[in-house]
Amino acid sequence: MEALKVDIAGKVGSFAISACFTADAGVTALFGRSGAGKSTILKMIAGTARPDQGRITAGARVFFDSEAGVNLPPRARDIGFVFQEGRLFPHLSVRRNLTYARWAGRRAGSQVLAEVVGLLGLETHLDRYPDTLSGGERQRVAIGRALLADPQILLMDEPLSSLDRERRGEILPYLEAVANETRIPVLYVSHDTDEVARLADRVVVIEDGRVHAIGTAAEILRHPSSDAGNEGFSILEGRVVAIDADYGTATVRIGEGSIELSADRLVPGNSVRLRVDAADVAIATLPHEGLSIRNQLRCEVTALERRGNSTEVALAFGGERLLARITAKSADELQLAQGMHVIALIKAVSVERARLLS
Repeated sequence: MEALKVDIAGKVGSFAISACFTADAGVTALFGRSGAGKSTILKMIAGTARPDQGRITAGARVFFDSEAGVNLPPRARDIGFVFQEGRLFPHLSVRRNLTYARWAGRRAGSQVLAEVVGLLGLETHLDRYPDTLSGGERQRVAIGRALLADPQILLMDEPLSSLDRERRGEILPYLEAVANETRIPVLYVSHDTDEVARLADRVVVIEDGRVHAIGTAAEILRHPSSDAGNEGFSILEGRVVAIDADYGTATVRIGEGSIELSADRLVPGNSVRLRVDAADVAIATLPHEGLSIRNQLRCEVTALERRGNSTEVALAFGGERLLARITAKSADELQLAQGMHVIALIKAVSVERARLLS
C-alpha cells in the first residue's frame, strides 16, 4: 500500500496549521493535547478543510497540491472516516449500516463482510438497530462500515473519547485487531497515552498546530515531556524467546535483559510492546530469594524526582527506560541516587501486553 505524505500549511479561523509527515501502512497516531490541531489536520487530509498551501499525496494519487491547483473533493479521495460519535443511520440495521457504501454508493468492495464482522465481533448484532447497542458496539459498527467502504486510507478522530473507561476497555482489543490486520495507512487522533501505547506503530506529536516530534510509540512515550510521553507507565519492546506451556508464561528478551509475563496468544519469535505501570515496580538494593515476584531486573538509576509524598525513579534496563513510583520515604531509606545499581521487582501478572507487533 502506498504511503500517505502530508506537507501542508494553512489556517482555520485564526488557528495556524503547519504539518509535514509520512504515514505508512499501519497505525500512525496524531498525538497531543486537546486543541493542538490534530483533528484539523485530519480534516485537511479528508478534504473537508482546505490548507492554504502544500501537498497531500497517497502514492501517485494527488489529493491536494496548491501549486498545481489540485483539491480533490472528499468523495474522490477513497478515505474512510471514523468520528468521535459513530454517526450510524438509526433506521438501518447493523447489517445495512455496515454495507451502506456498497448498496448506496454502488461499490463492489474487496473486504469480505464475514471477515470484518468476525474481526469486530459483530456476528450476533447484524439484525439489531443502533439504539439497542452500547456505545462501544456502535463504534465497532462505525469502524466496520468504514472498512467495508474499501478505503485506501482510514482516519479515526478520537473514536473512544465519548466512551467511559469500561467501554474503552471493551473496544480496545477490537481496535488492536484492526491495527494488526489492516494493510492501509491508518491515522489515529488521540490525546490518550494508553490508546497510543496500545495501537500506534508511529507517533506524530502535535503542539499548537505544528509537528513537535516524530518517532515510534516506544521512543515518544518513554520520554516524559509536557505533551508527549507519560509519567505513569513504561513502554518496552522486545521479542518472545521462550514459552513455558506448563505455567502459561512467556520470556521476552528486551535488549540485554528479559522479562516474564503471561503467554496469552504469544509464540516464540513474536515482537511485542509491553506496558508496565510505574506503581507496579518496586525497588530493592539486592536480589531477594523466596519471593513470588517473577521479575527481578538489574537496573541503574538514571533520575529521581520527588512529587509530594512519592518519588518517580527512572531506571535503565536492557537499553530501555523503566519507570518506578515509590514513596518518598522508601526512596530516602534506600538512599537512592543517580548512577546507583538496584533491582526492580515486577510481578509477571502486572506486565500488560500493549501490542503484538509481529
